Amino acid sequence: MTALILSPNITTPDDFYADLIAAHEGLSDEESDAFNARLILILANHIGDQDVLNEALNTAR
Repeated sequence: MTALILSPNITTPDDFYADLIAAHEGLSDEESDAFNARLILILANHIGDQDVLNEALNTAR
């Protein structure tokens, strides 16, 4: 089982954050929520490990 990585793991986190914010520009609150849901599902599919996903859900909660 692969453990959830909680230590910094993005090479340029500020750049990613800027890209994430830019992706929401011009979206309504409803569209932004739908974008976030799609992004989460895409990333969850990429991870693919149910144990890691459950750990992420529990950690986020």
